[in-house]
Amino acid sequence: MAAGPGKYDDEVTALREKLQADGIILVVFGGIKGHSYCAQIDARILNTTPAWLREIADSIEKSEGRQV
Repeated sequence: MAAGPGKYDDEVTALREKLQADGIILVVFGGIKGHSYCAQIDARILNTTPAWLREIADSIEKSEGRQV
């Protein structure tokens, strides 16, 4: 994961604080600042994040061809 602020870091910080969330991962396709992702994840849950993302990827692949 890249260190330092990303293109959408300000937006992610604002949303994370508003939601009082332990973590946020934002993936942007074609946004006003271009394609990017930004992650702010509490160290307590960082280790589970890759498995959780794999579950999301599996779910997307299973729904491929169907309208989501």
